[in-house]
Amino acid sequence: MIITVDENYRHKRDRTERQLFAVVEQNTPDSIKTPLFPQDTSEAFTFHLDKELIERLNLWEWFRNYAKEAQVSTAGIRGPQNILYPWDTRFPINQVGIILATLGKSLVAKENADGRLVEKIAGCEVRYNSQKYVEYIARIQAAHGIRTYVPKAFGTLPIWMASFLIFMLDLDGGEHVTSSHSVSTKNATKDLNNQGSQYLPEESMRFVNKIEDILKTAETEGYAIQFSTTDDAHIDFERLDELHDGVQLYVGYLKSGVATDANINLIREVKPPIVVDCVGGCMYRPMRAIFERLGIANSVRWLHVEADPLYHNIGKLDRNPKTGEVEFYDLGCDFSILDVVRSVDYATKLKAQPVGTIIEATDPDGDRLVVCEIEEASRAETLQDLGIDFLMLGDDRLLTIYTPNQAFLMLMDFHTKQLKTAGLWDNHPRFMIKTTPSALAWDQWGEANGVNVINVPVGFKEIAAIMKKIERQLADAPDAPVVVQDVYGETISLGVQPRLIFAGEESGGMITGPEALIRSRGGRTAIAMREKSAGESMVLVTALAAHCKQADVSLSDYLAAVFRENRISATCDVREDITYYNESEPNPEKLRAAKREGEAKRDKNDLFFLGIAIALRDGEIDMNQARAILADALPNLDFTTLEDVRFVGDGSYLKFRDKCVEVRKSGTDAKTKAYASGADKAECRKFAKAFGEASGDLTELYRQEISQNYLMNVENRARQIYDAFQSE
Repeated sequence: MIITVDENYRHKRDRTERQLFAVVEQNTPDSIKTPLFPQDTSEAFTFHLDKELIERLNLWEWFRNYAKEAQVSTAGIRGPQNILYPWDTRFPINQVGIILATLGKSLVAKENADGRLVEKIAGCEVRYNSQKYVEYIARIQAAHGIRTYVPKAFGTLPIWMASFLIFMLDLDGGEHVTSSHSVSTKNATKDLNNQGSQYLPEESMRFVNKIEDILKTAETEGYAIQFSTTDDAHIDFERLDELHDGVQLYVGYLKSGVATDANINLIREVKPPIVVDCVGGCMYRPMRAIFERLGIANSVRWLHVEADPLYHNIGKLDRNPKTGEVEFYDLGCDFSILDVVRSVDYATKLKAQPVGTIIEATDPDGDRLVVCEIEEASRAETLQDLGIDFLMLGDDRLLTIYTPNQAFLMLMDFHTKQLKTAGLWDNHPRFMIKTTPSALAWDQWGEANGVNVINVPVGFKEIAAIMKKIERQLADAPDAPVVVQDVYGETISLGVQPRLIFAGEESGGMITGPEALIRSRGGRTAIAMREKSAGESMVLVTALAAHCKQADVSLSDYLAAVFRENRISATCDVREDITYYNESEPNPEKLRAAKREGEAKRDKNDLFFLGIAIALRDGEIDMNQARAILADALPNLDFTTLEDVRFVGDGSYLKFRDKCVEVRKSGTDAKTKAYASGADKAECRKFAKAFGEASGDLTELYRQEISQNYLMNVENRARQIYDAFQSE
C-alpha cells in the first residue's frame, strides 16, 4: 500500500522548486547559459580542451579545490552545483569536472588492466542532473573501451546495490552519483574500487594526478575528449536488466544473513505496522521488489515513492534559521536532525497509522536508515528518562526518533539473540567494527556480550579497510587467531575464524556479516559487504518490529531492556552539527567566500583540540597539563574526570571517566561535528555544544604549554599517524 500525499503538500513542494529555480536563474550570467558541448545528442562527439578554455572556465582553481578534497574526503568528492546549468564551472560539481575525473579514472583503470577488458558499473540516485552525469561517465568510459553496466535509461540505483554488484560480479569498480543526505543542490561522485568500497585517499590521488596531466597537456597541445554514442556496445543496459538491477542476487545474500527463516516467518505471522519512508524515492523500486521476493511486502506501507530531487520538500525552509533572513535554506534530509523530521509533517501524513507503527526512513541513496515509532503521548516522561528524542503529533500521540546509535544497539542485540536461539552464536568468536564517534553504549554492549570492538576513523571505507585486513589473515592462516590494531593503537585478538556481528557508524549506516563467508562469482571471499545498506538494516528492523509487536512492547521498552540487561551506563548520545554558512547560497562567488570563511573557523577549532591530542601523544604535555589547557579555554566545563585525549584519524577524542566527547571537522564541507556519549544527556549536550562552537582561540596558557613551532607541524604529524594506521 502506498500512502498518498495531499495536493496542498505537492503544491508547496512545487512552489519551493520554482522559487529555487528563479534564484538560480537570477544568479547565472547569460554568458554561462550556453552549453559547452551537446546535451541531448545520442551521436558520438568530441570535446576539445585547450589553454583558452581552461583559463575561461578557471579550471586550475577548480582542480586545486578538487584535489584538496580528494585527500580528505570521507564520502566522495562532493559540492554544490548549478542545478539548471550543470556545465557551470564556478561550482565544485559540474559537467566538465565530472568529465575530467572520469577521464582520469579511465586512464588509471586501463593502466591497471594490462590489456584486459575493464568492466565497471555506474548509477545514481535522484539529485538534479545525476542521470546526465551517469550518461557522460558511461560514454567517456565506452570511448576508452571500458564496458559500463548501467540501469535502463541511466536510471536510479541505490549505492549499496552498486557496491554489492561490483563485488559479486567481480567488476573493476564503479561510479555512483550521490551526495547522500546533504542538501538538494549538492552532488558528488562516489568512486568505488574493485571491492565495492569507497576510494581511500591514496586511490583518489592516482586519478587526481592524471587530471593534472590532462590539463597540462591541454594547455600546450590541446586535448580531445571523446564521447561514444549512447548505443555503443560498451554501454550495457541489458545485464542489470537481466539481473533485475541486482534484486535477485541481493535477496540470496540477505537469506544468508539477516533474512533468516526465523526472521521472515516472524514478520509474515505478525505483520507489524511498518511505514517505509523512501526519502527521495530511490529506494522504493528495489526495496519493494526485495520485500516481494521475501514474501513480506504485505507488512509494509510506502511513503514518498516518487523520485524527487527536492526530496518532497523535506528539510526546506524559507528563511535562514541562524540569521532569520528570508532566503532559501536547505537542512538536507538527515533524519537524525529533529528539525528535518519536523519538516516532513508526519502529524498529517501518518494520521491514519495506529500507535505502535514503526517508521523506517532512508536517505536518497539508500545507505542510511533512521527509525521512529508512534507512541502514546503519556510516554513522554519515560522517553525523556531514556534519552529518546520525540515530537508531538497531536491526538495524544507522539513520534519517537531514535538516533542511529540507539536503533543499531537494539538491532545488534536482537540479531545476537536470534543467532543464540538458532544455536549459531558459539560457532564463531564475534566482533564489531565501529567508528569512534559512535555510541559508547556499543562498546559497553560488546564487553557485556564477549564481542571484540574495533574502533576506526569516520567513513565506511575505514570499516572496509579493516575487513580486508581481517580477510587477508583468514586467507593466509585460517587456523590462527586473527589480530588487528584499532585506531587507538590497541592490539585486539579476534580469535580463530571470527565473524562480524555488526559494523556501523552513528550517522545511520550499518551492515552485518553472515555465518558463511560471502563468495563472489569469481571465487573472492569476504566477511561482509563493503558499503552500508538500509536495504539490509530494513529487514532486520522489520523483524525486530515483529518481535516487539508479538511481545506487546514498544521499541523504547526494548531499548530500556537492552540498557538494563547489559549494564550499559552510557545510555545517552548527542551530536552537534555546526555549519558555518548557507550551503544553498545560489551565488557562487558568495558561496565560495562564505565557505572559505567557514573552513577557516572549522580548521581553527580542529587545530585547537588536535594540538592537545598530538602533543599528549608525543609527550610534549602530560594529562594534568591537558586538563589545565582545556579548563582555561572552556571554563564552564569540568575536566577533572578527563582521562585521555586521543587523535583518532580524523578528529580528537576525549575520554572521561563517565563519558566520551569527540570533535572533528567535516572532510567534505565547512562544518564541525561534535559528539558525546554518557549517562546524562544534558551534560553530553553541554559538552558537545561547547566543543563544536569553540572558537579555537589559543589562550596564553595554551601557547605556553604547546609552542607555536610545534603547533605548525601538528597536522603533518596527524597525517603520519593516520597513514601508519592505514598501512599497518
